[in-house]
Amino acid sequence: MYDRRELFRTTISMAWPAMLESFFVAFIGMVDSYMVSSLGSEAVASVGLTQQPKMVGLALFMATNVSLSALVARRKGEQRRREANEILLTSLMLIIVSAIVVGALMSIFASPIIHLSGSKPETHDRAVAYFRIIMSCMVFNCIQMGVNAAQRGAGNTRITMRTNITSNLVNVCANYLLINGHFGFPALGVTGAAIATVLGTVVASIMSVLSIMKSDVFVSIPYIIKEKIHASKTALFSIVRVGYSVFFEQLLMRIGFMLTSMMAARQGTSPFAAHNVAMNVMGLSFSFGDGLQATAVALIGRSLGQKEPELAKAYGGTCRRIGFAISLFLSALYFFGARIFMQMFFPTDPEFPENPQIVEYGVSILRLLIFIVIFQVSQVIYMGCLRGAGDTAYTAMASTISVSIIRTAFAYLGAYILGFGIVGVWIGVLADQVSRFLFGWLRFRSGKWTKIKI
Repeated sequence: MYDRRELFRTTISMAWPAMLESFFVAFIGMVDSYMVSSLGSEAVASVGLTQQPKMVGLALFMATNVSLSALVARRKGEQRRREANEILLTSLMLIIVSAIVVGALMSIFASPIIHLSGSKPETHDRAVAYFRIIMSCMVFNCIQMGVNAAQRGAGNTRITMRTNITSNLVNVCANYLLINGHFGFPALGVTGAAIATVLGTVVASIMSVLSIMKSDVFVSIPYIIKEKIHASKTALFSIVRVGYSVFFEQLLMRIGFMLTSMMAARQGTSPFAAHNVAMNVMGLSFSFGDGLQATAVALIGRSLGQKEPELAKAYGGTCRRIGFAISLFLSALYFFGARIFMQMFFPTDPEFPENPQIVEYGVSILRLLIFIVIFQVSQVIYMGCLRGAGDTAYTAMASTISVSIIRTAFAYLGAYILGFGIVGVWIGVLADQVSRFLFGWLRFRSGKWTKIKI
């Protein structure tokens, strides 16, 4: 038996920077929406329309990042530094070339993509402008995501925390200057918000690259140069072997998310504005699970690399217990703070007479979120444990069924057949989280994931 207190201390020491990083990323996203909400519900809806198409474009890079974290963590446990850096170099070359191509294609076809997402005449042009700016500069975002994934795999969660917090502070400051125009800067509205986001990702990209310019870190550019390491087919095959199922998982998941978003958009501009703010609030709860997931990937990968499957299980269980305690706190926060959250974004204002109705939509959604968060945090951690072990084929199957089928079916049932409108769409979100929780819990308990070699 392992000492639970020691497991808890090790987990917390690695988890708190990752959780704080993820929280700030989610919080800044919420602040973004808050600052854009000063332009009205149509502006909020315009930005919201771009989120799922953007995530579809990032599917390949998210899959690469899962591979990168899992492989670097495993190689660290095996004390194979050269192979870890070979994987990093190969991944970065793949990321840069792919990001340029994907970004260009999505910028060119921005208008039909946004139209497919459910835009209306009053939201289409602003959404297209925002999407085109974000996607044309996505290479910076993809580089920082890739480097940070490698750093997390090596256990360096504090580096990625500093990177993301700094970049998001830049984003907020630029939002203040460019959305409504302050200190002589032009008032660019939604376009200003997009430029601010890009500036934040450029800063993040620079900071991430600088973090691997030191020779004493596990993944290191000077080490790559000194040892004359090159990208290799072996490293590429390892990345593809772990990541291909994650890519299809992300792609099919994002299609499922987009279908749900399209249903929400078709409920009308006001309900969709409430939906997008609620998604940002949900992102806050996801951030804690995401931070613990990153910790689980590093600790489980390292433990399995050291041939200690029972220690990997113990770390996974510790992450899950911490996550459950956090989810209970968040559930209570959403219960008592639902109306306050929504009124922050949509205060009573004669200029925006639709705001009180939007608040009511939002409060109804957040009441469901009280239950969603309980399953959400736990399933994110369970799925992270499995991905950290390389059990990506199972997580791909589970997520595809839950998001693409169950979420979509229950959202349609709730919104159209039962007639609950935007709240019905969120019934689909609840069904998805419950399904993924059950898939993750059952697989984790089976222990099969500890026997996978990557």
